[in-house]
Amino acid sequence: MSGIGNQLKTVLLMSLLTVLVILAGGALGGRGGMQMAFLFAMVMNFGSYWFSDKMALAMTKAVPLSREQSPELYETVENLADNAGLPMPRLYMTPSPQPNAFATGRNPNHAAIAVTQGLMQILNREELEGVLAHEMAHIKNRDILISTLAAVMAGVLTMLANWAQWALMFGGLGGDDDEGGSGLAMLPMIILGPLAAMLVQMGISRSREYLADSTGSEIAGNSYGLANALQKLERSSQVIPMNVNPSASHMFIVNPLKAKRVANLFSTHPPIEERVKRLYDMERR
Repeated sequence: MSGIGNQLKTVLLMSLLTVLVILAGGALGGRGGMQMAFLFAMVMNFGSYWFSDKMALAMTKAVPLSREQSPELYETVENLADNAGLPMPRLYMTPSPQPNAFATGRNPNHAAIAVTQGLMQILNREELEGVLAHEMAHIKNRDILISTLAAVMAGVLTMLANWAQWALMFGGLGGDDDEGGSGLAMLPMIILGPLAAMLVQMGISRSREYLADSTGSEIAGNSYGLANALQKLERSSQVIPMNVNPSASHMFIVNPLKAKRVANLFSTHPPIEERVKRLYDMERR
């Protein structure tokens, strides 16, 4: 049932992205802008589905990680993949001192897990296993594609808002008022575009993190490793910044932009305190 639900969410996200891009094209360039926007949306939907993992990894500057570079990490992920009944995902390293991780891909057969350099330095084996099990849970629950599509949509909405702002400053993109390319038509996009991008990320990320915490604990065999790791990652994210595209921030296990003081009200992640509490309650039960 969850697989069908995620497929419906995927179709909904791709349809919503198409509609938003077409409306933005009309606001920026009238009828001609809508036609160009439709072609752009089709390319974006095709690319975000078939190349979702490559897009997410590029957004986070992740590079392939070989078995020779990190044999312990490979061994841990292989054991977790066996526990979860999943294929071995490809492993990547993101060059950041902030400890963090994320999973991406369009399905379990085309999945990848990326860890940061900082993650490997501060966690013990049980904690690292908990984090990796959480990412394996995202793959098992088949929400990695939805997460990447949300990142693409957030990036497109933010980009369109920036285009509208520049177009308004320089008199539009050629559409006349009758066709809808007026300055007034661009104002909602400028104001609401970034907010819509944030709401898309929030709507996708918050509920799936709780589910991945629960599933990940089952894969790892305990909840303590992940609970302890989350507390370490939360403290580190508040003092160690990460240079990452904000559109991809919701994919990480903890919010990588905490050091930039993102308001909790608009955070793409549920509170760490609540996640840890649920994990401890799960272990006691």
